[in-house]
Amino acid sequence: MSFFSRLFGGSTKPSGPMASPQAPATSDRRRSTFAHFEQFKSSRVGVEAYIEPANNNEPVSLLLIATTGEWTRRRIPNAAEGRKIAGELGIPVYDVNFTGYPQRMRDWNSAQRAKKKGYGASS
Repeated sequence: MSFFSRLFGGSTKPSGPMASPQAPATSDRRRSTFAHFEQFKSSRVGVEAYIEPANNNEPVSLLLIATTGEWTRRRIPNAAEGRKIAGELGIPVYDVNFTGYPQRMRDWNSAQRAKKKGYGASS
């Protein structure tokens, strides 16, 4: 329990090895995330993983990007878990802080926005 939780009457959940009601939910979430990433990877070509750091609005996330620029994102507990997932998938992993987002992703996003607005529709 953190200092502020004790000070302001936070959670009264028991802690320790015997009190692990969230363990199954966490492993279920990991299985779900991994299955989603595995499906994405198997249905696209040249998939790479990018770890996005936490910010004020979102926790750490793992982004998979195909050569077409199509992408998917899921929250992960930390960067080490993202590297582990990418390793299990057998794909390269990069840190967005160092590499930035690939141009193909920005191009794909622009094309999707144009499609939504009706620009570039072929007749």
